[in-house]
Amino acid sequence: MTWNWQRKDWPHFRWDATALEKLEQTFLRQAGMVSGCLKHLSEDEKSGLTVELISTEALKTSEIEGDILDRDSVQSSVRRNFGLDTEARRIAPAERGIAEMMVDLYRTFNVPLDHSKLYTWHKMLTSGRKDLNDIGCYRTHIEAMQVVSGKAHDPDIHFEAPPSEIMMAEMTLFIDWFNITARDDVMSFVPLTRAGLAHLHFVSIHPFEDGNGRIGRALSEKALSQSLGHPTLLALSQTIQADRKAYYQVLEENNQGLEITGWLVYFAETVLEAQKTTLGLIDFLIAKTHMFDRLRGQLNDRQDKALSRMFREGPDGFEGGMSADKYIAITGASRATVTRDLVDLVQKEALTRTGERKHTRYWLDIEGISKQ
Repeated sequence: MTWNWQRKDWPHFRWDATALEKLEQTFLRQAGMVSGCLKHLSEDEKSGLTVELISTEALKTSEIEGDILDRDSVQSSVRRNFGLDTEARRIAPAERGIAEMMVDLYRTFNVPLDHSKLYTWHKMLTSGRKDLNDIGCYRTHIEAMQVVSGKAHDPDIHFEAPPSEIMMAEMTLFIDWFNITARDDVMSFVPLTRAGLAHLHFVSIHPFEDGNGRIGRALSEKALSQSLGHPTLLALSQTIQADRKAYYQVLEENNQGLEITGWLVYFAETVLEAQKTTLGLIDFLIAKTHMFDRLRGQLNDRQDKALSRMFREGPDGFEGGMSADKYIAITGASRATVTRDLVDLVQKEALTRTGERKHTRYWLDIEGISKQ
């Protein structure tokens, strides 16, 4: 098997630029829509959106690699990094580390890339790990770096990266390319193409002992943010995680040769879908504001708490809908009080109701809000 980095013209990737033209145009148009929608949010709402998206990205970029983290801990750590949370909550190293890395990505998107920045991200990402030999530096082990699956005695080798001894040379070349293509006077790379190239090139080098996928996706977001001149607030990892099988399949299909149109089209389409997710979240936050403005002074403390809890789940909705038992767990109210509260919220067009008796569920009336 010959891998892309073993080709004589590595790392000179090739692609059909015409296949990406409309996708690039759509990206810039949707980026303008996101910026326009953000203008309708208050500063508190913008802070909430930033925390929500960064927290979700931190969770999902980890989940893509099979690491399931605690959402409340990640979000608390993100808020703490922004100075929004003074709660003395104990947060595990994994949650704290990925939160720190994602916040640093947001804050330093316009800073040129260097080895030190990548080392810092790796230290954050691997915080608390005891199973790695190389933390905060490129890998040094002499055995081949392989991406494998299947049984230990008969593994499927999906990719083999360049040997550790040439990591510094490979990464210096990559960093030089990344910084040169970020300059305003370099017009040969457009946003989606550059971000997709950065991702594939980086994971093909696979410079770290672990964490390459997460850092590779962070570099894609850094590239996109640089193209726009501000943090993207993009739901990229969330979108990839929704169909991570396709993500890994396209990566594998493009890790042997240097013609990568297929990868770049997939990546571009994924970014566009991620933009739509961000737009949906902004619309959701605007709907939340409209609902609480309309119902100001009409809700009791229990109803306010329950609605706030439902909105925390985001546009995908409160899992399984709100039931009487969930309402009791959230508010501590009696069953009779819960029934009155929920009926009242339906009458106020804050919730809609489905089902009967024990199957009764309540949902945020987002469509009703948008019509007001």
